[in-house]
Amino acid sequence: MTATFAIEAFHNAHLPEHGAEVDVIVSVTASGLGGVSGPAEAAEVILLDCSGSMGDPRTKIQAARRATRAALDALPDGTLVAVVAGRHQASMVFPTSERMVVLDRITRRQAVAAVDNLQPSGGTAIGTWLTVAERLLAPHPDRLRHAIMLTDGRDEHETPEQLAAALDRCEGVFTCDARGIGTDWVVDEVRRIASRLLGTADIVAQPDHLAADFEGIVGKAVGKGVGDVALRVWTPRGATVRSVKQVSPAVEDLTARRTPDPAKPLVGLYPTGSWGDETREYHVRVALDPLGVGEEILAARVGIAAAALSDSPIGETRVPVTWTADSALSTRLDRRVAHYTGQAELADAIQEGLDARRAGDVRTATARLGRAVALAAESGNTETSALLEKVVEVEDPTTGRVRLRREVAAADEMTLDVRSTRTARVREG
Repeated sequence: MTATFAIEAFHNAHLPEHGAEVDVIVSVTASGLGGVSGPAEAAEVILLDCSGSMGDPRTKIQAARRATRAALDALPDGTLVAVVAGRHQASMVFPTSERMVVLDRITRRQAVAAVDNLQPSGGTAIGTWLTVAERLLAPHPDRLRHAIMLTDGRDEHETPEQLAAALDRCEGVFTCDARGIGTDWVVDEVRRIASRLLGTADIVAQPDHLAADFEGIVGKAVGKGVGDVALRVWTPRGATVRSVKQVSPAVEDLTARRTPDPAKPLVGLYPTGSWGDETREYHVRVALDPLGVGEEILAARVGIAAAALSDSPIGETRVPVTWTADSALSTRLDRRVAHYTGQAELADAIQEGLDARRAGDVRTATARLGRAVALAAESGNTETSALLEKVVEVEDPTTGRVRLRREVAAADEMTLDVRSTRTARVREG
């Protein structure tokens, strides 16, 4: 089966007189990627928090060992693999040198034996863990490079600047799914790592759930067919790309990650990571110099760039707009644009509401979380609605009338926070 990317644009093609901004939702569906690169083309690094706090209670380190065994079992033979113990410094668990090993029946057994001997001690410096992963994965650009990172605490044995420098080195080298176990880690830190490395962030509040989570992460990672895919956005001379955001399956702002196409100055490339057979949607906002009523212009062309697919047909969508004096035409809001604009606002409202709640600002917290309840109900985001109900008592979901709950479990608040960027797909019909 031939690998393809089908791309479709949704927008209001009519701008009002003097109108200057176009909002478009770009839906990208990849298919046929399962045969592009087989499982043997993967490279996986598992970064395990082995700091002293992982022994309090010991169920955390025990769960980490079980989860790593599950991940190793789920990886196919031929995968390059390494396991790293993260403390205030990073150390190799398997292999013992900083060189990845091909997974087979023998090396899998050796890796499991090494993991079973892990003991908690020391502190937490996540940037050093990521730096080791970068050194391990950088020599393998032709493979699908991925890491799992697990932590149970704050990144307290290095400065924010050191973590930022590590992320700078890692960005573009590998993708990373980051997990927090328990409730003593910092959501913003874990989300920042996953965001920069184009992965997912989540909480595993119960240690018994960690093995299934790791197995699922690995399954998705090795199911990808191509890496280093970028959204390719062309705009005409004089136009400005205001923003580019992934809006499904989760909100992720890609605007600041634009790199120019050296051969085509009107084209910007926005990294999207590795792809399997899946659909993602993006919100692109373009500012134009207004033309006269009745005049038409191509506001953008959006496609996909992937070096590994240079010989495959890759789709492109066009975004034409016309200026009109007919307000009935220019004020129509495309359903997808309205839906995903609301989903982005939903994520902001949750995070702002939780920040206010932690700061003791009851009024702001109630208002912002109430707005989140209304947006979730309106869009049919039932998962987020259920999470919100653990933090607020909902009196009227339509208007967003809520009361803050006096007692909220830390795990419930952190789950709402870390999953706030997940979006619901637009309802058809």
